[in-house]
Amino acid sequence: MAHIELTEGLPGIRGLFAFRPETAQPLCELAEVLLHEPGTLSMADRELIATYVSSRNDCYYCQTSHGALAAYHLGGNEELVLDVKRDFESAAISEKLKALLAVAGKVQHSGLDVRTADVERARSLGATDQEIHDAVLIAAAFCMYNRYVDGLATWAPADPAAYRQRAAQVGENGYLGIPAAVTAAR
Repeated sequence: MAHIELTEGLPGIRGLFAFRPETAQPLCELAEVLLHEPGTLSMADRELIATYVSSRNDCYYCQTSHGALAAYHLGGNEELVLDVKRDFESAAISEKLKALLAVAGKVQHSGLDVRTADVERARSLGATDQEIHDAVLIAAAFCMYNRYVDGLATWAPADPAAYRQRAAQVGENGYLGIPAAVTAAR
């Protein structure tokens, strides 16, 4: 049961967005820029970073919803998402993404854990300064999103199908329509 009274039937951050719509818009705008707008990192790669950080934070709702989005962008490859969460260094992903996930994992623990050698590894594997920046910001933002969702004890569906269906919508349309859709569902 959530620590505050939330709209019934709206899981995770969506319930929080309905509770306080004025905070929903900027949080969705940040997610849109980091995860959905065109960039040199694929949407799948960016969603994998969000999923990985959320799994390290043990945020079930965020790791499952963003894992579903990553799988959507990977043509339904849910096994790869699980591999990244379990042990990204042995997952079938690019070496560059492995280096960015290593940086993101350090940010998840403490930004002070990121060392020059971590950044140089990513650069040596082809990561640009913007990609390194975005990996760090995705990790930092998802620490905030995860703590927001779990700090208020939001509800999360157990059925993976619920996340797959939502992933298709967000995967196609992005994050900007979420606040209006959530407010309409209230």
